[in-house]
Amino acid sequence: MRKLGLIGGMSWVSTRDYYEQINRGVRRRTSPMASAPLLIESLDFEQLWGSASDEDWDRAGEVLAESARRLTGAGAEGLLICANSMHKVYDRVAEAAGVPVLHIADCVGRAMEAASATNAALIGTRNVMTERFYRERLVAHGVDLLPPDMDMVGEVDRIIYEELMRGKATREAERTLKTWITRKEQDGAEAIVLACTELAMIVDVDANVLPVFDSTRIHSNAAVDWILAAD
Repeated sequence: MRKLGLIGGMSWVSTRDYYEQINRGVRRRTSPMASAPLLIESLDFEQLWGSASDEDWDRAGEVLAESARRLTGAGAEGLLICANSMHKVYDRVAEAAGVPVLHIADCVGRAMEAASATNAALIGTRNVMTERFYRERLVAHGVDLLPPDMDMVGEVDRIIYEELMRGKATREAERTLKTWITRKEQDGAEAIVLACTELAMIVDVDANVLPVFDSTRIHSNAAVDWILAAD
């Protein structure tokens, strides 16, 4: 198996889920005693969250690039950035790493292509829902995205940062997301993309009114494929 590095801590809640899902995937496809060869650097998200200005994002890019260098220096043959919003600095991380870095939106896009899902609503943090760096990757895979619902962007962003990233999942947040997804179905969406690695805490991925493409699960499955692939 190839050794994979995880840039985590964004948040620690989702990094835990990545670790579990990747190991479960490797075990299912190899043997009951197998575990994935992983290197994990859990960053201090206090230093990264709330990035808004170009200066903030430049600093965040350097923090993640340095993490990539440390992980590859320790023997990682490929990397994951265990967050959706931090893929805004993907190009900088990939350049610093010098090894394959699996882009989360490309993994989601390929999964949607395989499922013939061509029309969807995107749920995530404010920058993921409204900026081009993530949306354009999905569009490149043939996915038409509904425009962001600005009435909901602020509330979903608040739930993610003030609740989910702190390990808190409330019934109120569950109801908010269920209402939002129902509204997106009425607006014509044929699928939902959970483009935040914590949203599965409050969205039933396997039993919803629309097909749900969970970025964490899809990214983790792609990691298992990469770990087990022949050189």
